[in-house]
Amino acid sequence: MLKKHAVLLILTGGTFMSFVGLYMRLLSHADGFQILFYRSLSLCFMVGLVCCLRRKVTPFNFLKSIDRNDFIIGIVLSLAFASYVFAMLYTTVASTLLILSATPFMAATIGWLWINERPRPITWLAMAFAIAGIYFMVKSGYQLGNSIGNLLALLSGFWFALMLVMARRSRKDDILGGTFIGGVICVVIGASMAFLIGTGLRVLTLDLVIILGMGAFGIGIGIALVTWGASHVPAAEVSILVLIESVLGPVWPWVFLNEAMTLSEIFGGALVLGSVVVFALFSTKPASNSLQI
Repeated sequence: MLKKHAVLLILTGGTFMSFVGLYMRLLSHADGFQILFYRSLSLCFMVGLVCCLRRKVTPFNFLKSIDRNDFIIGIVLSLAFASYVFAMLYTTVASTLLILSATPFMAATIGWLWINERPRPITWLAMAFAIAGIYFMVKSGYQLGNSIGNLLALLSGFWFALMLVMARRSRKDDILGGTFIGGVICVVIGASMAFLIGTGLRVLTLDLVIILGMGAFGIGIGIALVTWGASHVPAAEVSILVLIESVLGPVWPWVFLNEAMTLSEIFGGALVLGSVVVFALFSTKPASNSLQI
């Protein structure tokens, strides 16, 4: 796959994922384990469907193709998925997405230390503009304190960054198998915990429809596209491209639910989005130094 096509896939996937906060705000009674269970069900279905169509294989052959790397990536992704759901419940959508904006720095550091993937200069420049944008967004009044939700968002960002580096290191054409396994693990966790310490799996019909839609379209298609492209783009660059989710995420509640955004948030979001766009354009050009990816 050409790098420019992989970049487009990642940006499209990030846009799909940016609607998750809106889905979460539309829910009325569902708790975290119910959301994790039903969202993961539809996520598994969508990712499995995309993988079968893309690879032109039967569901049985798709399951048969899952290997050790997929299981390891799946475990890491399940931790990211679970942390993300509860972060959205225990803190604001904007705070969750702002903290997740730290993912590029985590991925760049992990990739450099683990697989010696040194980011090119444009990566650091894009990160600098992203930091400036994050500063203005945080300054608008969302406090990144010591709450459980903020900690879970930070953990989610770490697990996602680790997954990006693992995807790059695996050198697979895609890691959709790992994404599928991550969803399966979350189905098991969600169902088990819902019955052990939660309120069971019974939810309102409207909540069920919203959660299934979130899993299939917000996360399923989104993460499938991101992980499809992630194997063809350096981890630090992928994590910058998916910042589009952090920028657009707070916009949808503003547009559809009239949840106000301040001028500082809008300006900061524009800076981050601008860094993503500029970086996406430059990232299609080959690096002059073979050691810089």
